[in-house]
Amino acid sequence: FDLAMAPDQVSKRLDGVPVYTVSNHDNEFVLISDSNGHKSLGLFCFRHEDAEALLAQIRDREPGLGRGAKIVAVSLDKVYQLKTEGIAFRFLPDPLQVKHALESRAKAGDPGKAFDGVPVFQSDNLVLRSKNRRFCPIFFSKEDLERALLGAFKQQQKINPALKVNTDIQVGSFEDVLQRLESSDDGSGWGDVVFIPPGMDALSHFSEKVS
Repeated sequence: FDLAMAPDQVSKRLDGVPVYTVSNHDNEFVLISDSNGHKSLGLFCFRHEDAEALLAQIRDREPGLGRGAKIVAVSLDKVYQLKTEGIAFRFLPDPLQVKHALESRAKAGDPGKAFDGVPVFQSDNLVLRSKNRRFCPIFFSKEDLERALLGAFKQQQKINPALKVNTDIQVGSFEDVLQRLESSDDGSGWGDVVFIPPGMDALSHFSEKVS
C-alpha cells in the first residue's frame, strides 16, 4: 500500500460530519468499560438523542461523574485522529438507518437480521462533478439520498422530460468505506468519496468542501 492515502487525506473527507459523545467537566471524553471491564471505549453517536440516552446511563451508573458530564458534538475527522493515536472507540448508528439498511439488503436477497457497523448509502445515479472530476456522495441518511436523487432527476427531466426516475440505492458500512480509503490511492476512485452529513443538502455540502 505504498500509494495508500495518508491519514490527513482521509481525515479531510470526514471533516464537517458531526457525531455526539459525552465529556466530563474537564472536557475529556468519557470512556465506557466493555462487558468484561478490561477495555475502555469512547462511544460516539450519530444522533443527539442517542447521546442523551448515553448521558442518562452514565448519570445513573456513576452519579459523581454524571454531575459534570455533558453532550458534545465532535467532527468525524477529530474522531479519526483518535484512531490514528490508538484510542479505542465505537460508533452507535442511528437505529432507523440500520432498519433501512436491513430492508435494502433484504430486497437485494440478503435477509440478514443484523447489520455490522454504521450504514451508509449511495447511488450510481447520483454523481457530483467539479473541474472535470467526478465525486461519489455517500450519505449517512437514506432519506437524504432519496431527496438528492429526486432533486437531481427533476433537474434532468427539464432537459429530457421522458427521463424516468431511478432511485436505485446501494448500502454499505462506514467502517468498510473508511478501510478502503485507508488502503487506496487518491486515483483509485475511492479518493473521490464525499461524505454527506445527516440532514445536509448534498450540493451545498459538496460546494463547501470543494471551495
